[in-house]
Amino acid sequence: MAQTLFIPKEIDANEPRVGGSAETVKKLIGLGFTVIVETGAGTASRIPDREFEAAGATIGKAANVKDADVVLKVRRPSSAELTSYKRGAIIIAMLDPYGNDAAVKELADAGVTAFTMEFMPRITRAQVMDVLSSQANLAGYQAVVDAAAEYDRALPMMMTAAGTVPAAKVFIMGVGVAGLQAIATARRLGAVVTATDVRPAVKEQVASLGAKFLAVEDEEFKAAETAGGYAKEMSKEYQAKQAALVNDHIAKQDIVITTALIPGRPAPRLVTREMVARMRPGSVLIDLAVERGGNVEGAVAGKVVEVDGVKIVGHLNVPGRIAATASQLYAKNLVAFFETLVDKDSKSVKINFDDELVKATVLTHGGKVVHPNFASTASAAAPALAAKTATKKAAPAKAPAAKDAPVKAEASKAAPKKSPTPKPAKAAAPKAASKKTEGDA
Repeated sequence: MAQTLFIPKEIDANEPRVGGSAETVKKLIGLGFTVIVETGAGTASRIPDREFEAAGATIGKAANVKDADVVLKVRRPSSAELTSYKRGAIIIAMLDPYGNDAAVKELADAGVTAFTMEFMPRITRAQVMDVLSSQANLAGYQAVVDAAAEYDRALPMMMTAAGTVPAAKVFIMGVGVAGLQAIATARRLGAVVTATDVRPAVKEQVASLGAKFLAVEDEEFKAAETAGGYAKEMSKEYQAKQAALVNDHIAKQDIVITTALIPGRPAPRLVTREMVARMRPGSVLIDLAVERGGNVEGAVAGKVVEVDGVKIVGHLNVPGRIAATASQLYAKNLVAFFETLVDKDSKSVKINFDDELVKATVLTHGGKVVHPNFASTASAAAPALAAKTATKKAAPAKAPAAKDAPVKAEASKAAPKKSPTPKPAKAAAPKAASKKTEGDA
């Protein structure tokens, strides 16, 4: 009997994306799964129910999740949603585990095998599965579109009979995938673009897109990149020197877009209140890191605020602002990863816990938090799960492990005891990038 895969409608009012498309539904059915899509799941992404039906899916209700062997989502399921999931179900989504230990524990207690897509390793094989790159790329594009909408002047230089309109000056702070796409988009619109980052590797990438690179290029700067391609946290001394350089530069800019994020940490503060005060009235700041505390002092999550005549834009879920495109790419990321979990002969899920993709992304399994980055959460989750099981079953302590297993073929196989700590990271940047880039917004 075919296993059931469910694609739900996201319950978060700020999340219009969906974990499937007509194209990926066809692929999932081809892998041997019965696919159920919740009514209206794709409406906000311009995918009507009839398109899913035409692709072979059954349109169902939220309650259908209780029978699902696999759930493909965008966001982490809420506590209320988890109560409907059957033990042993597989969840693949952007689980946002950092700083959400209680939510991670809930996943473990629910007995689901949860994979978090943000932790996809940056290896060639995983590029097609890299949700951070696909979504950040769109965020960088949309940031420039949003900036142009808020900026009440033309971006390109225009020479007219009535006079010359100067080109807008755009400054990109943080040159990861989002930053590179923001540079490319602003250049296409005719702006004069500069960019800054603490990693020396991106200097060439910035220049290749027609922008000018700005940074304090001292010895610390030359060693400011981790082995995984992320930005290191810089010393106070370097931060002060960089701030002085940026302070002078930012006062001359019309649009500033900030994208800097360090995995597992709050967003670094790049633009202070004093810097905002030096900008010209009518200037625009777009903070793509606002959901992690923000790069810009004064940014408010979910709002556009005005400070001394300068607009500070803090839109939530920027990729979701172009949900039709974002869902299309995200759904492809999901199905590319899910294919690696499927045994082609039995047409069912068969997880190889020795696979580097699985090691990097599996967060919970068999009632436990198994990801090494969340060891403290694992130790807290285990006693709670044991108490819950004892109360429910009143059975001997040594119950068969296979009953909680999420897959048929490897029910008794536990996660490796000593799996290397994965680096949650971004993969390929736009083609202009010759090296790995940071995990930006």
